[in-house]
Amino acid sequence: MMPWHGGHERICYTLDMDRLKDSHKGENGKVAVIGGSATIHGAPLFAALAAESSGADLLFVSVPKCHAEAAKTASLNFQVHPFGGDDLAASDIPAIMELLATMDCAVVGPGIAHGNAKSLKALHDIITESPCRLILDAAALQPDTLELVRGKAAVITPHLAELERMHLTPADLATQAGNAGAVIFLKGPIDTIAGPDGSITELKGGNAGLTVGGTGDALAGLIAGLMAQGMEPLDAAKTAGTVMKRAAEELFAEYGYAFGARRVIEEMPKLLKRV
Repeated sequence: MMPWHGGHERICYTLDMDRLKDSHKGENGKVAVIGGSATIHGAPLFAALAAESSGADLLFVSVPKCHAEAAKTASLNFQVHPFGGDDLAASDIPAIMELLATMDCAVVGPGIAHGNAKSLKALHDIITESPCRLILDAAALQPDTLELVRGKAAVITPHLAELERMHLTPADLATQAGNAGAVIFLKGPIDTIAGPDGSITELKGGNAGLTVGGTGDALAGLIAGLMAQGMEPLDAAKTAGTVMKRAAEELFAEYGYAFGARRVIEEMPKLLKRV
């Protein structure tokens, strides 16, 4: 893998996820994605497709009832568990918790309606009660998120506006990640990753094609897939961030800035193998 360039260090990480030859279906990663709202179906599906591209064995998608058929057609590998209605509600929590009890990792938040107080309260309760590793994105990023994940293996993936909604600044990352024992992945032209050990790593590269909708969801799904296969949260975040930037650089040669999130996801398997 190409090195990451941090503020004060040069980091090299070797991806080593060899599987046991006698392993069985489900032993190499089970990932759930909880997301979507009445008007947004793509965000959770991009996350699930990226988790699939990571090599995770089994994918479970919990989305609004109105998007269940879209989820089924997005991939034949998806096991679809629709909400009872078209937005996440408290009544969905028992079934979701039953699902998460069998997962290695879950992506929570992409596509959930920011203005729906009942959905946000349901997210709060899901994060609090979740027994599996978590990647939190989009609507799951609230002022109390870091407190909710304290003691859990978690990665949060804000962009700058979401970081501000959490009442944090880039200068807070190392301290807050250390306090929560979580990984904070601040997305931007230069990604900044704060580890639970207080470390800061900067990922350079990529290009402005990554501003297109869906790439943040794909990043979250890729991190989840790697964590579900046994990678530690900080290493998974660094690996996924590097793959995203490398994919953008390679796709630019053919598509310019118009490569889109789906093509980034399609690049993931070969980049993971190569690096």
